[in-house]
Amino acid sequence: MARAEHLSELVDLLVQRGAKTGHIRRLLRAWMHLGPWEERSNDRYPKRVAEFLPEFKSRLQGLSRVLPIESRQPDSMKLIVGLHDGECVESVLLPRQALCISTQVGCAVGCVFCMTGKSGLIRQLSSAEILAQVAEARAIRPNLKKVVLMGMGEPSHNLKAVCEAIEFMGTTLGMAHKEIVVSTVGDRRLFEVLPTLSVKPAIALSLHTTDNEKRRRLLTNAAPLSVEEVLESTLSYAEATKYPAQIEWTLMAGVNDTFEEVERLADLLEGRYAMVNFIAVNPIDGSPYQRPSDAHMQDLITILRRRGIVATIRMSAAQDVDGGCGQLRARVVGRQSEVQKENQ
Repeated sequence: MARAEHLSELVDLLVQRGAKTGHIRRLLRAWMHLGPWEERSNDRYPKRVAEFLPEFKSRLQGLSRVLPIESRQPDSMKLIVGLHDGECVESVLLPRQALCISTQVGCAVGCVFCMTGKSGLIRQLSSAEILAQVAEARAIRPNLKKVVLMGMGEPSHNLKAVCEAIEFMGTTLGMAHKEIVVSTVGDRRLFEVLPTLSVKPAIALSLHTTDNEKRRRLLTNAAPLSVEEVLESTLSYAEATKYPAQIEWTLMAGVNDTFEEVERLADLLEGRYAMVNFIAVNPIDGSPYQRPSDAHMQDLITILRRRGIVATIRMSAAQDVDGGCGQLRARVVGRQSEVQKENQ
């Protein structure tokens, strides 16, 4: 089956037919539910563009189909986004007009506490597929104003597509740069590219520990950067863009939830432009990793706040429908496999 096209390749098809910048912007904003599709030949488009418009619309709309999964948590909804080749990824509509999207089917980093990591990397998403998740979400919730690339996949492993998507969101969609957030385990290539973009997103670092040896065990295939290097690169970028770095830390009882380790984190962050988001680990069948008690998590938050560091305990959205990244996809794929076996 043919691969999904990048957005730049689809735009090139319009350019070849005589489309100008204004024509392209109008059509792409229609895809994002920010204006009407105009399918009939008229004076607004060159003749060849107008003739191509039904096919162009079909290509964009054929990128994805969505299965919304309602959650009892306020303003949260899990979206299973089916792709042209039968694969699927997860997106999550979040409170405060936000959306979490995926950048890959699966992930190569192999974080031992993450369901997505258990599947390995299946394939990259094209930039158009990344943005199709935004289009699907805007059809459900038109007032979206924030997009976080924190779903399935490691953005630094799919840089071309991720950068195209970021540029589109900050230009054609007109999103505030600070409302586009790229989450990463840390990679020199990403730190080199982000400052060169015309749209400079905020950054979130999946750190999880300040112990280098432990981090290598937890994030099996992450780039071989020390905690000190990956933190310094993240914080320097945050200070240059004037958007605080978000330090993501999945709390696991008896693994990375000691007072000593959080004091060490405070030592590294004190006086820098950053905030900390603690997230209790999502339960996975057969996994040894368990969430700490609520009282203990509050004690860890207190350590950071006493040192002047903004810190929160972030609740994973849509947990009542297996909202942790990769969990719902695994359930859907598993059910598909069962149906296939029953039909054989």
